[in-house]
Amino acid sequence: MSSTALRIMRELADQGDAVAQFNLGAMYRKGEGVPQDYAAAVEWYRKAADQGNVAAQHNLGNLYHFGNGVAQDYSAALRWYRKAADQGDADAQFSLGSMYDNGRGVTQDYVQAHMWYNLAAARSDKMAKESRDILAKQMTPSQIAEAQKRATEWKPKGK
Repeated sequence: MSSTALRIMRELADQGDAVAQFNLGAMYRKGEGVPQDYAAAVEWYRKAADQGNVAAQHNLGNLYHFGNGVAQDYSAALRWYRKAADQGDADAQFSLGSMYDNGRGVTQDYVQAHMWYNLAAARSDKMAKESRDILAKQMTPSQIAEAQKRATEWKPKGK
């Protein structure tokens, strides 16, 4: 990215443009056009996420999940993933499914995991479909039925 484009992006982000904030977060996370700086990525993602930017919420969840730019904090990861998942973000739904499947930062809960995987799979997430199908082999028919019921009843929430 040219220095002029970067300057304009920063100006927009400083003015509160959530898309520009998200883009700056992504640039700092990846080190594209700027030195890689996870702490700066967290800062910009948080600004965008607080405005309801779903991709920023998911990516902020990832940074907390893996401890990039912040202390690893599964409860914060869960909170940010949940904000994005509640708005229908398949990546965040998959991430929640994985957390519940593996008991990472939450009590292991196959019904919750299956539900989140199922929601992500319904949005064409192939990994979620595979993970759901593998998980189902460890579940009872009544657990699967409950997970499917929850997925069917699930409704997206606003920002």
